[in-house]
Amino acid sequence: MSDIYKFLFLGDIFGKTGREVIKEHLNEIKKQNNIDLTIANVENLAHGAGINKKGFKEVIDAGVDIGTSGNHHFQRKDVYKLIEDGIPNLLMPANYPEGVPGNRFGIFKVRDIEVLIINLHGQVLINQNFSNPFKTLERILRKFCDFNGPILVDFHAEATSEKRAMSLYFDGKITGLFGTHTHIQTADNRILPKGTAYITDLGMCGPYDSVIGITLDSVIDNFLYSLPSKFEPATSQPSIQGVILEYSAKDKAVNSIERVLKIY
Repeated sequence: MSDIYKFLFLGDIFGKTGREVIKEHLNEIKKQNNIDLTIANVENLAHGAGINKKGFKEVIDAGVDIGTSGNHHFQRKDVYKLIEDGIPNLLMPANYPEGVPGNRFGIFKVRDIEVLIINLHGQVLINQNFSNPFKTLERILRKFCDFNGPILVDFHAEATSEKRAMSLYFDGKITGLFGTHTHIQTADNRILPKGTAYITDLGMCGPYDSVIGITLDSVIDNFLYSLPSKFEPATSQPSIQGVILEYSAKDKAVNSIERVLKIY
């Protein structure tokens, strides 16, 4: 069996359009690229904000193996049902305050190796009630200092500077760091000097011609006149966005990180 592993990491799945495009097209992407493990940010599954049990089941049945999250994790009470069920493949940011229930990281068997998946939340220009993500990741890495497999991190953050600093600070200490939250895919996918794969933002799985997933009509009064707006998810031009990471188990190194941008 090959020692080459391919991991597909997808940006935020947004609302019904995101769920539907995953159901219709994810398996073909996985087959075409020989994907071994698929991770997706799922915090926007339910009408663009939050997670519900039905939506989570839909994307898992469609081929997503692990769901990561962010600031909308507890937006809907339905997520507590998933937590109570003890589902191991739904992660929340590890730097939520102590006592908050849920999985902050997980180890998952993929063929002949184990993969450590960690979810973190930023502090800059976003909800600052989270613990310091840098110190949180340091603590987790100390806990798993003997871990021998790839370590993949979803860093759900607003500021590009915070994501960039995180990637460089942990370069060589983790296998890959992938930014989520802004829903706009960046073109800076690369392998950093010490070997860590990085992209500032994976983008979004959802309506491509939209304002980060919602309709222009929903937000334009807010931008023009600073008036409150009721956000409605857009439905046009579904897309799948993310990256494919190729990893050599023999060399314990990343071979490549390539962007995925499919518009249907």
